[in-house]
Amino acid sequence: MAAGIYIQVPFCQTKCTYCNFHTGVFAPSIYEPYAAAVAREIEMRARESWPAFDTVYFGGGTPSLLAPENLARIFDALRREFSCEIVEATLEADPETITREKAVAWREIGFNRISLGAQSFNDVELRAAGRKHRSAEIFSAVEYLREAGIENISLDLIAGLPHQTPESWEQSLNGLQQIAPQHVSVYLMEIDEGSHLGKEVLAGGARYSADAVPTDDEMAASYERACARLSDGGFEHYEISNWAKPGFRSRHNLKYWQREPYLGLGAGAHSFDGARRWANNHDPRAYVEIIEKGAMPAEQCEDVTSQQALEEEIFLGLRQLDGIALAKFFGATGRLILERIDELKAQGLVIVSDGRVRLAPDRVAISNEVFVALLDAVTA
Repeated sequence: MAAGIYIQVPFCQTKCTYCNFHTGVFAPSIYEPYAAAVAREIEMRARESWPAFDTVYFGGGTPSLLAPENLARIFDALRREFSCEIVEATLEADPETITREKAVAWREIGFNRISLGAQSFNDVELRAAGRKHRSAEIFSAVEYLREAGIENISLDLIAGLPHQTPESWEQSLNGLQQIAPQHVSVYLMEIDEGSHLGKEVLAGGARYSADAVPTDDEMAASYERACARLSDGGFEHYEISNWAKPGFRSRHNLKYWQREPYLGLGAGAHSFDGARRWANNHDPRAYVEIIEKGAMPAEQCEDVTSQQALEEEIFLGLRQLDGIALAKFFGATGRLILERIDELKAQGLVIVSDGRVRLAPDRVAISNEVFVALLDAVTA
Protein backbone atom coordinates (compact mmCIF):
# COMPACT_ATOMS: atom_id res chain seq x y z
CA MET A 1 0.00 0.00 0.00
CA ALA A 2 1.51 3.33 -1.08
CA ALA A 3 1.33 6.27 1.32
CA GLY A 4 0.69 9.96 0.72
CA ILE A 5 2.75 13.05 1.56
CA TYR A 6 1.17 16.30 2.71
CA ILE A 7 3.18 19.54 2.68
CA GLN A 8 1.71 22.33 4.79
CA VAL A 9 2.37 25.90 3.61
CA PRO A 10 0.61 28.10 6.21
CA PHE A 11 1.00 31.47 4.50
CA CYS A 12 -1.86 33.66 3.25
CA GLN A 13 -2.11 37.12 1.70
CA THR A 14 -5.13 37.91 3.88
CA LYS A 15 -7.07 36.04 6.55
CA CYS A 16 -10.53 35.07 5.29
CA THR A 17 -13.25 36.13 7.70
CA TYR A 18 -14.54 32.56 8.15
CA CYS A 19 -11.13 30.88 8.61
CA ASN A 20 -9.74 29.48 11.86
CA PHE A 21 -6.92 27.36 10.41
CA HIS A 22 -3.34 27.56 11.69
CA THR A 23 -2.47 29.92 8.86
CA GLY A 24 -1.70 33.62 8.73
CA VAL A 25 -0.20 36.59 6.97
CA PHE A 26 3.60 36.54 7.24
CA ALA A 27 6.34 38.64 5.68
CA PRO A 28 7.55 37.00 2.44
CA SER A 29 11.05 36.96 3.90
CA ILE A 30 10.14 33.76 5.78
CA TYR A 31 9.13 31.86 2.62
CA GLU A 32 12.63 30.76 1.57
CA PRO A 33 13.82 29.71 5.07
CA TYR A 34 10.55 27.83 5.48
CA ALA A 35 11.04 25.91 2.21
CA ALA A 36 14.58 25.06 3.30
CA ALA A 37 13.26 23.80 6.65
CA VAL A 38 10.68 21.56 4.95
CA ALA A 39 13.39 20.13 2.71
CA ARG A 40 15.49 19.47 5.82
CA GLU A 41 12.55 17.77 7.57
CA ILE A 42 12.21 15.51 4.53
CA GLU A 43 15.85 14.47 4.96
CA MET A 44 15.26 13.76 8.65
CA ARG A 45 12.08 11.75 8.05
CA ALA A 46 13.79 9.71 5.32
CA ARG A 47 15.68 7.88 8.08
CA GLU A 48 12.38 6.34 9.21
CA SER A 49 10.60 3.35 7.72
CA TRP A 50 7.89 4.50 5.30
CA PRO A 51 6.35 2.71 2.33
CA ALA A 52 6.64 4.18 -1.15
CA PHE A 53 4.68 7.37 -1.79
CA ASP A 54 2.40 7.82 -4.78
CA THR A 55 0.61 11.11 -3.98
CA VAL A 56 1.80 14.49 -2.77
CA TYR A 57 -0.42 17.39 -1.75
CA PHE A 58 0.81 20.93 -1.09
CA GLY A 59 -1.92 22.57 1.02
CA GLY A 60 -2.32 25.56 3.22
CA GLY A 61 -2.71 28.41 3.50
CA THR A 62 -1.81 29.40 -0.01
CA PRO A 63 1.11 27.28 -1.32
CA SER A 64 0.98 29.14 -4.64
CA LEU A 65 2.52 32.14 -2.83
CA LEU A 66 5.86 30.31 -2.73
CA ALA A 67 8.22 31.06 -5.60
CA PRO A 68 8.49 28.15 -8.05
CA GLU A 69 12.12 27.61 -7.06
CA ASN A 70 11.06 27.05 -3.44
CA LEU A 71 8.35 24.61 -4.47
CA ALA A 72 10.90 22.83 -6.65
CA ARG A 73 13.36 22.64 -3.75
CA ILE A 74 10.79 20.76 -1.67
CA PHE A 75 9.67 18.53 -4.55
CA ASP A 76 13.27 17.66 -5.45
CA ALA A 77 13.97 16.68 -1.82
CA LEU A 78 10.97 14.34 -1.87
CA ARG A 79 12.22 12.60 -5.00
CA ARG A 80 15.77 12.41 -3.69
CA GLU A 81 15.06 11.16 -0.17
CA PHE A 82 11.99 8.94 -0.53
CA SER A 83 10.84 6.11 -2.74
CA CYS A 84 8.37 8.03 -4.89
CA GLU A 85 6.27 7.05 -7.85
CA ILE A 86 4.02 10.08 -7.79
CA VAL A 87 0.85 9.66 -9.85
CA GLU A 88 -0.98 12.66 -8.38
CA ALA A 89 0.75 15.88 -7.32
CA THR A 90 -1.65 18.58 -6.11
CA LEU A 91 -0.98 22.24 -5.44
CA GLU A 92 -3.60 24.43 -3.76
CA ALA A 93 -3.73 27.85 -5.38
CA ASP A 94 -5.76 31.04 -5.11
CA PRO A 95 -6.84 32.50 -8.47
CA GLU A 96 -5.12 35.87 -8.07
CA THR A 97 -1.74 34.20 -7.45
CA ILE A 98 -1.71 32.35 -10.78
CA THR A 99 0.20 33.67 -13.78
CA ARG A 100 1.11 32.09 -17.10
CA GLU A 101 4.74 31.86 -15.98
CA LYS A 102 3.88 30.19 -12.67
CA ALA A 103 1.56 27.68 -14.34
CA VAL A 104 4.33 26.61 -16.74
CA ALA A 105 6.82 26.33 -13.87
CA TRP A 106 4.41 24.23 -11.79
CA ARG A 107 3.96 21.80 -14.64
CA GLU A 108 7.73 21.51 -15.09
CA ILE A 109 8.21 20.90 -11.35
CA GLY A 110 5.80 17.96 -11.53
CA PHE A 111 2.41 19.24 -10.41
CA ASN A 112 -0.38 17.65 -12.44
CA ARG A 113 -3.38 18.72 -10.36
CA ILE A 114 -4.37 22.18 -9.11
CA SER A 115 -6.95 22.72 -6.37
CA LEU A 116 -8.38 26.16 -7.02
CA GLY A 117 -9.83 28.12 -4.09
CA ALA A 118 -12.61 29.86 -6.00
CA GLN A 119 -15.22 29.74 -3.16
CA SER A 120 -17.71 31.86 -5.16
CA PHE A 121 -18.27 33.47 -8.55
CA ASN A 122 -20.06 36.43 -6.97
CA ASP A 123 -17.88 39.45 -6.21
CA VAL A 124 -20.09 40.71 -3.38
CA GLU A 125 -19.63 37.39 -1.56
CA LEU A 126 -15.90 37.28 -2.26
CA ARG A 127 -15.40 40.81 -0.94
CA ALA A 128 -17.41 40.12 2.22
CA ALA A 129 -15.42 36.93 2.88
CA GLY A 130 -12.12 38.78 2.66
CA ARG A 131 -10.99 37.02 -0.51
CA LYS A 132 -8.52 38.95 -2.71
CA HIS A 133 -9.64 37.58 -6.07
CA ARG A 134 -12.73 38.40 -8.10
CA SER A 135 -14.75 36.11 -10.36
CA ALA A 136 -12.97 37.20 -13.57
CA GLU A 137 -9.65 36.00 -12.14
CA ILE A 138 -11.02 32.48 -11.70
CA PHE A 139 -11.56 32.21 -15.45
CA SER A 140 -8.15 33.66 -16.35
CA ALA A 141 -6.41 31.36 -13.82
CA VAL A 142 -7.98 28.28 -15.39
CA GLU A 143 -6.97 29.53 -18.84
CA TYR A 144 -3.32 29.83 -17.74
CA LEU A 145 -3.35 26.35 -16.19
CA ARG A 146 -4.78 24.68 -19.26
CA GLU A 147 -2.39 26.54 -21.56
CA ALA A 148 0.45 25.10 -19.44
CA GLY A 149 -0.89 21.57 -19.90
CA ILE A 150 -2.43 21.11 -16.43
CA GLU A 151 -5.80 19.56 -17.17
CA ASN A 152 -6.73 18.08 -13.78
CA ILE A 153 -8.35 21.05 -12.03
CA SER A 154 -10.36 20.90 -8.81
CA LEU A 155 -12.53 23.85 -7.84
CA ASP A 156 -13.86 24.75 -4.37
CA LEU A 157 -17.17 26.48 -3.59
CA ILE A 158 -18.68 27.41 -0.22
CA ALA A 159 -22.42 27.19 0.35
CA GLY A 160 -23.48 29.79 2.91
CA LEU A 161 -21.14 32.74 2.46
CA PRO A 162 -22.48 36.10 3.68
CA HIS A 163 -24.85 37.75 1.16
CA GLN A 164 -25.37 34.47 -0.70
CA THR A 165 -28.84 34.09 -2.22
CA PRO A 166 -30.41 31.36 -4.37
CA GLU A 167 -29.69 33.60 -7.37
CA SER A 168 -26.04 34.24 -6.52
CA TRP A 169 -25.53 30.54 -5.77
CA GLU A 170 -26.92 29.75 -9.21
CA GLN A 171 -24.38 32.23 -10.59
CA SER A 172 -21.58 30.25 -8.94
CA LEU A 173 -22.92 26.94 -10.24
CA ASN A 174 -23.14 28.45 -13.73
CA GLY A 175 -19.53 29.65 -13.45
CA LEU A 176 -18.46 26.18 -12.40
CA GLN A 177 -20.30 24.65 -15.34
CA GLN A 178 -18.62 27.11 -17.72
CA ILE A 179 -15.14 26.20 -16.47
CA ALA A 180 -15.91 22.44 -16.47
CA PRO A 181 -13.31 21.27 -13.93
CA GLN A 182 -12.52 17.61 -13.38
CA HIS A 183 -13.25 17.77 -9.64
CA VAL A 184 -15.45 19.91 -7.39
CA SER A 185 -15.58 20.41 -3.61
CA VAL A 186 -18.66 22.08 -2.08
CA TYR A 187 -18.31 22.95 1.60
CA LEU A 188 -21.11 24.06 3.88
CA MET A 189 -20.23 27.28 5.68
CA GLU A 190 -19.19 26.59 9.27
CA ILE A 191 -19.59 29.22 11.95
CA ASP A 192 -16.31 28.70 13.78
CA GLU A 193 -16.14 30.58 17.07
CA GLY A 194 -12.41 31.11 16.53
CA SER A 195 -12.85 33.03 13.26
CA HIS A 196 -13.61 36.74 12.90
CA LEU A 197 -16.97 35.99 11.31
CA GLY A 198 -17.86 33.30 13.83
CA LYS A 199 -17.18 35.53 16.82
CA GLU A 200 -19.33 38.28 15.31
CA VAL A 201 -22.21 35.91 14.48
CA LEU A 202 -22.19 34.50 18.02
CA ALA A 203 -22.14 38.03 19.42
CA GLY A 204 -25.13 39.01 17.29
CA GLY A 205 -23.16 41.75 15.53
CA ALA A 206 -22.99 42.94 11.93
CA ARG A 207 -19.25 43.26 11.24
CA TYR A 208 -17.83 41.00 8.53
CA SER A 209 -21.42 40.83 7.16
CA ALA A 210 -22.34 38.53 10.03
CA ASP A 211 -25.97 39.65 9.73
CA ALA A 212 -26.04 38.44 6.10
CA VAL A 213 -25.11 34.79 6.69
CA PRO A 214 -27.76 32.44 5.21
CA THR A 215 -29.76 30.21 7.55
CA ASP A 216 -28.98 26.51 7.98
CA ASP A 217 -32.01 25.63 5.87
CA GLU A 218 -30.85 27.99 3.11
CA MET A 219 -27.37 26.46 3.17
CA ALA A 220 -28.85 22.96 2.96
CA ALA A 221 -30.98 24.04 0.00
CA SER A 222 -27.86 25.36 -1.76
CA TYR A 223 -26.07 22.08 -1.12
CA GLU A 224 -28.99 20.08 -2.52
CA ARG A 225 -29.07 22.32 -5.59
CA ALA A 226 -25.35 21.71 -6.12
CA CYS A 227 -25.93 17.95 -5.82
CA ALA A 228 -28.53 18.09 -8.57
CA ARG A 229 -26.51 20.32 -10.90
CA LEU A 230 -23.33 18.28 -10.50
CA SER A 231 -25.15 15.00 -11.06
CA ASP A 232 -26.67 16.42 -14.25
CA GLY A 233 -23.17 17.50 -15.28
CA GLY A 234 -21.77 13.96 -15.15
CA PHE A 235 -19.99 14.20 -11.79
CA GLU A 236 -19.81 11.26 -9.38
CA HIS A 237 -20.66 12.19 -5.79
CA TYR A 238 -18.10 10.09 -3.93
CA GLU A 239 -17.66 11.92 -0.60
CA ILE A 240 -20.02 14.25 1.25
CA SER A 241 -18.25 17.40 0.01
CA ASN A 242 -16.60 16.04 -3.15
CA TRP A 243 -17.58 15.24 -6.71
CA ALA A 244 -15.41 14.03 -9.61
CA LYS A 245 -15.64 13.20 -13.26
CA PRO A 246 -14.97 9.46 -13.80
CA GLY A 247 -11.31 8.70 -13.11
CA PHE A 248 -10.63 12.00 -11.32
CA ARG A 249 -11.34 11.29 -7.65
CA SER A 250 -8.70 12.79 -5.36
CA ARG A 251 -6.31 9.90 -4.76
CA HIS A 252 -4.58 11.75 -1.97
CA ASN A 253 -7.69 12.71 0.00
CA LEU A 254 -9.03 9.18 -0.34
CA LYS A 255 -6.07 8.09 1.80
CA TYR A 256 -7.41 10.21 4.67
CA TRP A 257 -10.95 8.89 4.34
CA GLN A 258 -9.79 5.27 4.02
CA ARG A 259 -7.33 5.54 6.93
CA GLU A 260 -4.24 4.84 4.84
CA PRO A 261 -0.80 6.12 5.97
CA TYR A 262 0.27 9.67 5.20
CA LEU A 263 3.23 11.77 6.24
CA GLY A 264 2.71 15.46 6.99
CA LEU A 265 5.61 17.89 6.64
CA GLY A 266 5.76 21.55 7.57
CA ALA A 267 4.28 23.68 10.35
CA GLY A 268 1.00 22.28 11.65
CA ALA A 269 1.02 19.23 9.36
CA HIS A 270 -0.58 16.01 10.67
CA SER A 271 0.64 12.44 10.09
CA PHE A 272 -0.75 8.91 10.48
CA ASP A 273 1.31 5.72 10.12
CA GLY A 274 -1.54 3.28 10.69
CA ALA A 275 -1.08 3.06 14.46
CA ARG A 276 -0.09 6.57 15.62
CA ARG A 277 -1.08 10.15 14.87
CA TRP A 278 1.01 13.25 15.47
CA ALA A 279 1.18 16.90 14.47
CA ASN A 280 4.02 19.35 13.94
CA ASN A 281 4.41 22.60 15.85
CA HIS A 282 2.00 24.96 14.09
CA ASP A 283 3.98 28.22 14.34
CA PRO A 284 6.05 28.68 11.14
CA ARG A 285 8.85 30.63 12.84
CA ALA A 286 9.12 28.15 15.71
CA TYR A 287 9.02 25.30 13.19
CA VAL A 288 11.98 26.76 11.25
CA GLU A 289 13.96 27.28 14.47
CA ILE A 290 13.33 23.69 15.61
CA ILE A 291 14.45 22.27 12.26
CA GLU A 292 17.55 24.49 12.17
CA LYS A 293 18.56 23.03 15.57
CA GLY A 294 18.31 19.53 14.08
CA ALA A 295 15.29 18.52 16.17
CA MET A 296 12.00 16.99 15.09
CA PRO A 297 9.03 19.41 15.16
CA ALA A 298 6.47 16.68 16.00
CA GLU A 299 4.24 17.02 19.04
CA GLN A 300 0.83 15.73 20.18
CA CYS A 301 1.83 12.17 19.31
CA GLU A 302 -0.68 9.52 20.38
CA ASP A 303 -1.37 5.86 19.76
CA VAL A 304 -4.74 5.22 18.12
CA THR A 305 -6.83 2.94 20.34
CA SER A 306 -9.12 0.26 18.93
CA GLN A 307 -12.14 2.37 19.92
CA GLN A 308 -10.73 5.46 18.21
CA ALA A 309 -10.00 3.38 15.10
CA LEU A 310 -13.59 2.13 15.02
CA GLU A 311 -14.95 5.65 15.47
CA GLU A 312 -12.76 6.82 12.58
CA GLU A 313 -13.93 3.92 10.42
CA ILE A 314 -17.53 5.01 10.99
CA PHE A 315 -17.08 8.76 10.62
CA LEU A 316 -14.68 8.65 7.67
CA GLY A 317 -16.30 5.63 6.04
CA LEU A 318 -19.79 7.10 5.96
CA ARG A 319 -18.50 10.37 4.54
CA GLN A 320 -17.82 8.32 1.42
CA LEU A 321 -20.88 7.56 -0.66
CA ASP A 322 -19.67 3.96 -1.10
CA GLY A 323 -20.23 3.49 2.64
CA ILE A 324 -18.81 0.88 5.02
CA ALA A 325 -18.70 -2.92 4.84
CA LEU A 326 -20.92 -4.40 7.56
CA ALA A 327 -18.26 -7.06 8.12
CA LYS A 328 -16.19 -4.43 9.94
CA PHE A 329 -18.66 -4.58 12.84
CA PHE A 330 -18.27 -7.61 15.08
CA GLY A 331 -18.25 -8.52 18.75
CA ALA A 332 -20.50 -6.93 21.38
CA THR A 333 -19.88 -3.38 20.16
CA GLY A 334 -20.43 -4.48 16.57
CA ARG A 335 -23.83 -5.92 17.47
CA LEU A 336 -24.87 -2.62 19.05
CA ILE A 337 -23.78 -0.76 15.92
CA LEU A 338 -25.69 -3.15 13.64
CA GLU A 339 -28.81 -2.70 15.79
CA ARG A 340 -28.44 1.08 15.50
CA ILE A 341 -27.98 0.75 11.73
CA ASP A 342 -31.29 -1.14 11.55
CA GLU A 343 -32.98 1.73 13.42
CA LEU A 344 -31.47 4.32 11.08
CA LYS A 345 -32.53 2.25 8.08
CA ALA A 346 -36.11 2.20 9.37
CA GLN A 347 -35.96 6.01 9.64
CA GLY A 348 -34.76 6.28 6.03
CA LEU A 349 -31.41 7.77 7.02
CA VAL A 350 -29.21 4.96 5.67
CA ILE A 351 -29.38 2.28 3.00
CA VAL A 352 -28.14 -1.27 3.56
CA SER A 353 -27.34 -3.34 0.48
CA ASP A 354 -24.62 -5.62 -0.89
CA GLY A 355 -23.17 -6.01 2.61
CA ARG A 356 -22.57 -2.27 3.05
CA VAL A 357 -24.24 0.60 4.85
CA ARG A 358 -24.45 3.98 3.13
CA LEU A 359 -26.00 7.35 3.82
CA ALA A 360 -29.34 7.71 2.06
CA PRO A 361 -28.68 10.00 -0.94
CA ASP A 362 -31.46 12.43 0.04
CA ARG A 363 -30.21 12.65 3.66
CA VAL A 364 -26.54 13.46 3.08
CA ALA A 365 -27.08 17.07 4.14
CA ILE A 366 -28.07 15.89 7.66
CA SER A 367 -25.33 13.26 7.95
CA ASN A 368 -24.31 14.42 11.45
CA GLU A 369 -27.47 12.83 12.84
CA VAL A 370 -26.28 9.45 11.55
CA PHE A 371 -22.71 9.96 12.76
CA VAL A 372 -23.85 10.84 16.29
CA ALA A 373 -26.20 7.84 16.49
CA LEU A 374 -23.52 5.36 15.45
CA LEU A 375 -20.72 6.88 17.52
CA ASP A 376 -23.00 6.72 20.56
CA ALA A 377 -23.24 2.97 19.97
CA VAL A 378 -19.43 2.71 20.00
CA THR A 379 -19.18 4.36 23.41
CA ALA A 380 -22.27 2.68 24.93
